[in-house]
Order: sequence, then structure tokens, then C-alpha cells
Amino acid sequence: MHRRSALKLTTAALGLAPLAAAASPRPPAPATPPDGTRFNLAFAPHAGMFRNLAGEDYLDQVRWAADMGFHAWEDNGMGGREPEMQKKIGELLAAKDMQMGVFVANKINWREPTLTNGAGEHREAFLADIRNAVEVAKRCNAKWMTVVPGFVQMRLEPFYQMANVVETLKQGAAILEPHGLVMVLEPLNYRDHPGLFLTKAAQGYAICQAVGSPSCKILYDIYHQQIQEGNLIPNIDAAWDEIGYFQIGDNPGRKEPTTGEINYERVLAHIHNKGFRGVYGMEHGNSQEGETGERAVVEAYRKVDVPV
Repeated sequence: MHRRSALKLTTAALGLAPLAAAASPRPPAPATPPDGTRFNLAFAPHAGMFRNLAGEDYLDQVRWAADMGFHAWEDNGMGGREPEMQKKIGELLAAKDMQMGVFVANKINWREPTLTNGAGEHREAFLADIRNAVEVAKRCNAKWMTVVPGFVQMRLEPFYQMANVVETLKQGAAILEPHGLVMVLEPLNYRDHPGLFLTKAAQGYAICQAVGSPSCKILYDIYHQQIQEGNLIPNIDAAWDEIGYFQIGDNPGRKEPTTGEINYERVLAHIHNKGFRGVYGMEHGNSQEGETGERAVVEAYRKVDVPV
């Protein structure tokens, strides 16, 4: 009897499965979770980002995003939508267990000074915008709203401008506090938005410290701050106590993560490990057109999502 035949007989007599069957290989794990797996981080797409795959209907785009595993949503233009539509969006987000991210609260003048001027018509207009934003937030179940203080006042010393902005924001925060709402101040970079008053996270930190309200925090847009000052992780750490919201975009190009120079896997892991559990607005365009580009966006966010 050959040795191999004897080994087979012995294995059968002992009731053992063949060695090859016992060590049957498992299929390799997918490189990224499949579509539909809920993201760990609260990434928030916006209307139009997935219109080729989801269709042109706004509510269908929300449904599609939820089906892809997104559990937050963002809409800068929410304040300009009909109240009934705002309510429908809020109800759908609640039904899909999705958070509403930011919408823009105030009318922004990109060329002339407003909040830097202090008391007067611009302050009153801003406070009216904030009162209106409270009602918008109630309808769409929002907590955060973006505020941009506007253009510099070239004929006024910077510290007086700072004092004017702080006082206006204090009055705005007093409107928001009873409702548990938060305005998040967005520093914007000098290249895309030259001439604006608020440009750096450090400046936003100083303003929020002076306002001294839980209803006034920083919107840290990683794209803008990479251009404006870089040194992302140390600057995030320094401003941490006043950051209420993050937005994402790679540089150069302001497209989805993995298309530029920012190490989003590292940056997002750092933010998450520090304890942030809020929304990350997907404030960028798509690097490719059509359905291919939209699938690439989903894939990019699968890659940079933080494992938990």
C-alpha cells in the first residue's frame, strides 16, 4: 500500500475531514465597504452632488444619499427655499435618520463692508437674517448655520472692526441661545475670496472667545485653511474649543478627498480621535463628470472614513 493511500484510510477511520477541506480559503475582504454601508463619520453631501445617479429631484437625492450610507446633509441655500419645501426636507431627513448640517444664515456682501461697520443698517439686517434663520432651522431640523462677517472696512483700524463684529455676533447669539442653535463663523481664504474680514481659524477663535456664547463657534473649512495657513492639525488643536463644525475639500481644485495634497485619512482620524462627533460638510465639487465622477466621490469617502 502506498503511503498516501494509507494516510487517507487512517483519516477516514478516525472520522476526520480531509486537511484541504478544513483549511478552505476565505474570500478576501473587499477593499472598501460596499455601497449602502453606513459611514462612520457624518459626511454631508449637498443637492446636485449626485444628480446623475439619483435624479434631479431634491428629495430623491436625499433618499439616494441615505441609501449609500450617508447620515447627514448640507444645504447652503436652504434659507432661500419655500417654507413648505424646508419642512419636507426636515421630515425626510428625520425619517432617514440623517442630521441636517449648515445652511447660510446671513446675506453676504462680497465687496463692501457690513458687520465691520458696527451699529446701523447692516447690523439690523444681520439680526433680521438671524431671526429668520431660527424659523428656517425649526422647519428643516437644523442646529448649525453659517455666518460670514463680510468685507473689511479699509478706512477703519482692524481692532475697531473686530469690536464691531464681536458686538453684532453677541446680539445674534442672544437670539439663537434660547433655541439651542449655533452660528458657525467661516474663515475664508484670500485666494478665492480676497478682501474678507475673517480669514483664519485663530481670528475666529479670538472672536468666539470674545462673544462667549455656545451659540457662536467656528466652521473650520479644511480646504480654506489649507490655503490660508496650512499646518492643519496643530491649528485645529489650537482652535479646538471653539470649533463646532468641519467642511471638507481637497486642494488644489476643491474636489473630493484623495484628489489633492491633503492627507484626509490622517486629518479626519485626528479630529475623530479628539472626540468630534459632529457633521463634516462635503463642500466641494466632483473631480470627474457624470455618474463616474459621482461614484468616485462615494469611493473617496469610503477610503477616508475613520474605522470605529
